[in-house]
Amino acid sequence: MKRILTGLKPSGELTLGSLIGGIMGTIERQEEYESFIFVPDMHAITVRQDPKVLRERIRKNVALYLACGVEADKNIIYLQSENLYHANLSWVLECNTYMGEASRMTQYKDKSSKKENVTVGLFTYPILMASDILLYDADYVPVGIDQKQHVELARNIAERFNKTYGDTFKVPEPLIPKLGAKIMDLQEPTKKMSKSDDSYKGVILLLDDEKTIRKKIMSAVTDSDSKVYYDPENKPGISNLLTIYSCLKKISMDKTEEHFRNYNYGLLKKEVADVVVETLSNIQRKYNELISSNEIDKILDRGREITNKIAEEKVREVFSKVGLGR
Repeated sequence: MKRILTGLKPSGELTLGSLIGGIMGTIERQEEYESFIFVPDMHAITVRQDPKVLRERIRKNVALYLACGVEADKNIIYLQSENLYHANLSWVLECNTYMGEASRMTQYKDKSSKKENVTVGLFTYPILMASDILLYDADYVPVGIDQKQHVELARNIAERFNKTYGDTFKVPEPLIPKLGAKIMDLQEPTKKMSKSDDSYKGVILLLDDEKTIRKKIMSAVTDSDSKVYYDPENKPGISNLLTIYSCLKKISMDKTEEHFRNYNYGLLKKEVADVVVETLSNIQRKYNELISSNEIDKILDRGREITNKIAEEKVREVFSKVGLGR
């Protein structure tokens, strides 16, 4: 069975975009692959975090993944920071990565070009990400288009290391979801719905109540045309609502367009709101059961035990090949 590795970033609140663009794909893939899901909490501190909030969000997001349908017995779920081998391997990989490669990474380029004070961690975190991937010989890494370059960096590092020191790492492939990979902001439908958004006016959070969900969808920006059809370039707001409905109902865009062909915008929004409320109500009920139980700790303890054994073996091999230790 092929192995797949997914990161569950703990910074920011999980959104409807997180569910459709990431979590639903994870649920589908757990039936087909040996699935590793980790919380990259060490990546989160490349920008300053409130320690209490970060710790609470880690637990909260794990609970939400489980509530959405990620099954503990079909996935190995663990925290990055509870496995010290991630950072150990990252140092060796940093010593096999060129400055030019690291400086081309988008997040570092964007922030440094704005004259922001960036940390060394922000510069090197894509190499830690490569370590996250290469430790477990992952065949596939699901990523959005904007994260594809990180998998490409991991591939370059793996190929270089293998060429220099002999066959050591599996060279991973990026796995990019198709429809639903990018749910847009309801107020700015040309911008991705982001869990790090400051106002959340155009963002539906997985833990939003029904009243809030309906208000956000009914106030979604559309256009002056009155026809409902899928056209992301000319009708981004309507296309976004159709994508949300299509993905949550698990039907094709053609069937979605046909369903809404004679609808006005108000009725379209109401029906999209209905399906979002139904979906998130079920998730929230399961979440509330999990967050107050000790089930999360049991799952993370199991993941820590399994992944530390795998990672230790890989790091021992790497250290031996580069000449570290006695």
